[in-house]
Amino acid sequence: MIEMVIIAHNLRSAHNVGSLLRTAEGLGVRVILSGYTPYPIEHNDSRLPHLAQKIHKQISKIALGAEDQPIWKHREDVLKTIEQLRSEGFVIAALEQGGSSVALQTFKSPEKLVIIVGREVEGVEPEILKLCDLLLEIPMVGRKESFNVIQAAAMAMYHCTLVA
Repeated sequence: MIEMVIIAHNLRSAHNVGSLLRTAEGLGVRVILSGYTPYPIEHNDSRLPHLAQKIHKQISKIALGAEDQPIWKHREDVLKTIEQLRSEGFVIAALEQGGSSVALQTFKSPEKLVIIVGREVEGVEPEILKLCDLLLEIPMVGRKESFNVIQAAAMAMYHCTLVA
């Protein structure tokens, strides 16, 4: 089984975070929440208590207890986090469309993999893409140009942990 980490950077939706945590927990994937991505209450939380509780409640509505499992961490500095994971031997991939992207269904996962997902509409920021070893793309057959970020992450997590 591979060791996998999903970095969710600059997601807006607490419900998307809840869905990500629930799916990741079911597949044995660790999650790092960074940038302005909402995150559950953490030990020594620096946010105002009423704001932290409101966000936690929104996440837990969808996560159904996965937010209470030790599968996630909040990290302010995504660039430093990526470099730390690279130094630990992880291959860094972004789930993003691009000219050099690898189709997910042909991808064979390495033993240690990080997949970065980004903003719901704009995707992963260019400065983060520059740090990636590769781009993974889910081919589209319909008229839409992209999937929901969490549904795409779920497809990638499932493929990389159980199929590839």
